[in-house]
Amino acid sequence: MESDKPSDRREQIRIFHDWLVRRLMARLAKDYSDIAVNLDGEERHAIEGHYPNLILKNLGMVMAVVEVETEDSITVDKVKQWKEILQKGIRLIVMVPERSKAKTTSLLWDAGIAEEVSVGSYDIKINMP
Repeated sequence: MESDKPSDRREQIRIFHDWLVRRLMARLAKDYSDIAVNLDGEERHAIEGHYPNLILKNLGMVMAVVEVETEDSITVDKVKQWKEILQKGIRLIVMVPERSKAKTTSLLWDAGIAEEVSVGSYDIKINMP
């Protein structure tokens, strides 16, 4: 039985987030020669003072960074961090839940960076017989 405690919910979100980061890394591995990974809360691989979830490189050159977000992590403060990354001249890809795509796009437009950010989405779909 699932618990409704906030700490349990945060842990479930963290587990899902980290699973998705690893899944994206595996999917992108064929396109990039090196991928540095920072799971939720990790600060192992920095780029310009930021710790994105994925740093995509080819031949030692940073091609892009990927930030994986959940519904709860899409905030004005997060958009400010994205803007800082873009100001460093780094391509940014943001992965958000499908149902949060409109909210994310709106926040990006409000910040004046919607045209510079690539927004991808994910959705978990379970079909039971």
